[in-house]
Amino acid sequence: MAAPVAPVEHPGRRPGLPGTAAVAEIEETGASVRAALALGVLGVMLAVGATASTAARARTLSIFFLRGEQLASVPRTGSGTTVAVRKLIAGPTRAEVRKDFRTYIPSGTPIHSVAVTGGLATVDLGARFISGGNSDDLLARLAQLVRTTSAAGAPRLQLLIDGAKVAGIFPRVPTERPITFALLQTPDVPLPKPRREKEPPPDPRVKRVQQRLIPLGYLPTGSDDGRLGPATQEAILAFQKWERLSRTGVVDASTQSRLNTAQRPTPVTRGNVGKRAEVLIDRQVALLIRDNRVFSAIAVSTGKPSTPTPPGNYKVYAKIAKWWSVPFREWLPWAVPFVGGIAFHEFGLVPTYPASHGCVRQPVAVARMTYDFAEIGMPVKVVARS
Repeated sequence: MAAPVAPVEHPGRRPGLPGTAAVAEIEETGASVRAALALGVLGVMLAVGATASTAARARTLSIFFLRGEQLASVPRTGSGTTVAVRKLIAGPTRAEVRKDFRTYIPSGTPIHSVAVTGGLATVDLGARFISGGNSDDLLARLAQLVRTTSAAGAPRLQLLIDGAKVAGIFPRVPTERPITFALLQTPDVPLPKPRREKEPPPDPRVKRVQQRLIPLGYLPTGSDDGRLGPATQEAILAFQKWERLSRTGVVDASTQSRLNTAQRPTPVTRGNVGKRAEVLIDRQVALLIRDNRVFSAIAVSTGKPSTPTPPGNYKVYAKIAKWWSVPFREWLPWAVPFVGGIAFHEFGLVPTYPASHGCVRQPVAVARMTYDFAEIGMPVKVVARS
């Protein structure tokens, strides 16, 4: 309510009985007062709103799990580094697990203490944190902890296990002194160079195999040089996988027999015109498709049972020629990510079975081709059973 306004006196007017001009002036004055009060109230409301918004942000933490080969954050209510560590140890929710968020930190890891001083978080955990798992598991759980505490406001982390500093536990990471997330983001090994192996001399039998694999979509046109090099070996393996033969990578009797009658692979699903890809988990094959015709069929290795490649419909959201995996501290060249840290990428070891952290591993011989074929926004369908 506006404060009462005293009448304004004018010469020749009786006090308390203002004329028309005086009434107008009184109304203007009252309006000004009311406007000022309204602005004041609005300012208070905005200030309160801003405070509430800041408080809300302060009560929201970013907790980091893994999705494929990279860290991925999820929101949690709460504030402070101690709460962030507790939420991290608690692990992802069932709904998050269904979306392929994973934690590498052993459940039930004891938290002895968390202290923050001058941007340094000293986190004392039980020995369970470093027990079990291979070197990848250890690096991943350390990356989760460092990223979560840094997001909570402590850019440096000193890890203690049962009250003592540890060294030599996490490969290539010196935890006897404080570490930062920037350290983990910085590659400490050179980009791997493809091995150049001396190929055998041309063989007419190999050339005939290549001349069958080219029109079937396993080898590019012009690659029938008669040499049994990496590209031809990969093509033979992809053919065996698609045809559900023994995955030997060698043209044995059954492979040769099937080559004589085989047809070009066809997409498992029907899509729109343009480029797309299918990842067939049961066959361990990826199909690169243009206008509903298979452009190339390639042998891949998808996620192992503990970190499976999630079936579903996705889209390529980036193309990264040199992708560094922060949690696993390794290079993933020619990466084409399509959901979180899950991507097509080159890898030195591509077994015939699922073995990755969720990504679609490809041999050196074909990874660049997939990278060049892919486009931002290209659909990728992961199929469990084809």
